Formats: sequence, structure tokens, C-alpha cells
Amino acid sequence: MGTDRRCIGVWRAGRRRPCPVSAALDPAVRYVLCPLCQAADRADSIAADTRLHDPRPFAVYLAHHGSAVKVGITACERGDARLLEQGALASAILSTGTLTAARRAENLLSTALGLPDRMSAVRKWQARTRPGTADQRAAELLATAERAAQLTWPQGQDRCTPQVVDHAAAYNLPGGGLQPDAVMLPLTPGAVISGRIACRIGTDLYLDTAPGVVHLDTRLLAGWALARAEPGTAPTAALAALAQPSHQEEQDALF
Repeated sequence: MGTDRRCIGVWRAGRRRPCPVSAALDPAVRYVLCPLCQAADRADSIAADTRLHDPRPFAVYLAHHGSAVKVGITACERGDARLLEQGALASAILSTGTLTAARRAENLLSTALGLPDRMSAVRKWQARTRPGTADQRAAELLATAERAAQLTWPQGQDRCTPQVVDHAAAYNLPGGGLQPDAVMLPLTPGAVISGRIACRIGTDLYLDTAPGVVHLDTRLLAGWALARAEPGTAPTAALAALAQPSHQEEQDALF
């Protein structure tokens, strides 16, 4: 681990442009751009609606995150990449067409059906403790798709028959879920991380270690200068223990 953490710069035209001031970052932040690079990033961003001229076809999708289904859009050429990046447990495409029509459809589903267009990291982590079965996820997505089919769809998006894709196998997510024993805290200079990767979901790694399963949010790694530790080097990164919630506590959290 390096001696400090720096802004990673903006991704443009297929490459990373370094931060012009190499700004220092707090070890605890998960969005690893300084204010200057954040402004540049949002100036040409699909998420910020500042790139509505993008001519590529875009898909409107439903993503299953355990206790909730979200709606979102992604460039068709990216395939499942957007769903895997966000850690969706399963997904289904509802329609494809222009970017502006995709955004209108997303807003329609959010307003008419109450579907969120964002999902908190905490909710995703909780969903992985009891992910349910692939059949349950498919049934919930198809039921939501049926509700969406009753709405008047905006022009510019062509509806398609929803086909559910389950992503649990791509992550190596166990059928019984993941119950980490500890979470890795923000890093410090010289910290050592070690363990066997048991599961990777989105930006999260679950490591098998001597103390148990450790959850590592890899967004905390970005901006540090990383180097491979020598085999057998003892881990020194700080951990916080996680209490395993009871079944009743998990049920209460869903409603």
C-alpha cells in the first residue's frame, strides 16, 4: 500500500486522464474523484443527462437486488456489463431504442410503479445474505415486467419479451448467501490485505481469511498505489466485526 491516496482522474475516449492536480483523497471516501474531476465527469455523462446526443441504442432494464427491483438504462452494446457492475442478482430487458426515450421510460416506471433508479450499497450487501432462489428472482422480475406492460410506453423504445438472466453463478454467489464475519475498514499507508477470493460481486470482494469471511469494498482501494505483498505476509488492514442478523431482523428490514 502506498503512502497516500490520490484522485484517479476522469475516463474519456477509452482511457484514463490523470487528475491535473493529483488531488489527495480521504481514505474513507468511495467516490474517488476530486471536486475538479467530478465536475469534468458530470459535464459529459449519461447518468447526469449531459450526453443525450449519444446515438447508440439503449435498453431499459429491471434489476433484482433482493428486497427490491430497480429500473435502469444501459447502452445495448454493453450487454450484461452494467448489470454485473452494479451487482444485480438477476435482470430482464424491457425495451430498446433511443437514449432520450429510454430515459423517459425509466422515469415512467419510477413514477408510475414506484421503482427506484438507484440502490444503496447497504441494501445490496443485505440482499446477498439471503438471495433466495433463481426461480424466486425470476418470478419477481416477471411480475414487475407485467405491471410495466400495462403502461403507455414512450415512442422511440421498442418493447421486447422479457427474458430473465440470473447472475448469481457469474459471481460464484452461494445459494445460501454470504454472511461475512468482518468488513475491511478504510485503509492506511502500508496496510497489507491477504486472503482467498471466495466471491466477487460488483465492486465488492469476499475474502476467505483466518478470522473468517471478510467483505472488502474495492472502491476503498482506488487511488492508492498498490503492490503485491510477499507470500506469507501477515495481513495488517483494520477490520470491524459484523454481527450476523437473525432471520427475524432480516425480515423486518425488508418491509
